Amino acid sequence: MAQATQLVPQEFSDGAVFDTVIIGAGPAGLFATYYSGFREMKTVVLDALPEPGGQLAVLYPEKTVFDCPGFPQILARDLVTSLVEQAKRYAPTFLLGERADDLRKGEDGLFSIVTDKHVLKTKSVIITAGVGSFSPNKLDIKNQEIYEGNGIYYFVKQKEFFRGKNLLIVGGGDSAVDWALNLKEVVKSIVLIHRRDQFRAHEQSVKELYNSPGITVRTFTELKQVDGDGTTLKSALIFENRSKKEEMIPVDCILINIGFKANLGPIANWGLAMENRAIKINGRMETNIPGVFAAGDIASPTESVKLNLIATGFAQAALAVNVAKKYVDPKAQLFPGHSSEKSA
Repeated sequence: MAQATQLVPQEFSDGAVFDTVIIGAGPAGLFATYYSGFREMKTVVLDALPEPGGQLAVLYPEKTVFDCPGFPQILARDLVTSLVEQAKRYAPTFLLGERADDLRKGEDGLFSIVTDKHVLKTKSVIITAGVGSFSPNKLDIKNQEIYEGNGIYYFVKQKEFFRGKNLLIVGGGDSAVDWALNLKEVVKSIVLIHRRDQFRAHEQSVKELYNSPGITVRTFTELKQVDGDGTTLKSALIFENRSKKEEMIPVDCILINIGFKANLGPIANWGLAMENRAIKINGRMETNIPGVFAAGDIASPTESVKLNLIATGFAQAALAVNVAKKYVDPKAQLFPGHSSEKSA
């Protein structure tokens, strides 16, 4: 994947005025970046993470995505790579590892986005920040702090890391079940434990989980303690939460997938109308602040249903950019034309 230093054009300067600043470099933000360039808008894309891709890059790089238009299946990291290449087509400015702390609108109609490194001047703003910043939920178990990052993990960056290992997975949602299915051909053994007998994961995935010979599923089971030699994880103490019966099992790695905490951070204090931790938008992707638009998981449509899907984010990103173009240049056409009609 392209590194942050390769994504920042040399001509960037604090005195520049941009047509739009896109806050968030996840899938929706990357597609919005491409589209704003297609609409000949001078663009900055800003993200607090040090690399583009959002959750796809940080949480699920090795997961297979099946519901992205045009790809019967594609690894999340490969989708991010393609989106980055597409976004770079019209030479936007990427500012990664930089958080948007404040949004102000001046008497001249320009917005100022204040970060810890820059003050960006822009005619419009498109917020594609997903769920905001996120951190994994953790268990309160004995010896956890000793083996975090050295036996206990919350994300999978590379499947090969788990090859030939005895893996314990904790959780009952999509992440836990999907990783069990994704890793079953790589690991030596998988035990998946869940504190209940009802799973939040997709029904078809749960069915496949139970039908996979290499996976042992233990419901009503929780993790109590981990042990090792202080350097290498060796075992885990699990217990059946109804009978309280305990069992020590050998493990090399533990993958804890019990969700994550999301935080919108400063965005929540910008005066935007919110609903269930998302920004209210109308059918034109407009927020309550003229000139500020939102798309993707962070957007809550008031005239439609909310679906946190990559495909939905792409469509909303295209709408947001085209409406923003009209806002910045009232003489511009709302309809962008077809990309196939534009020369490379």
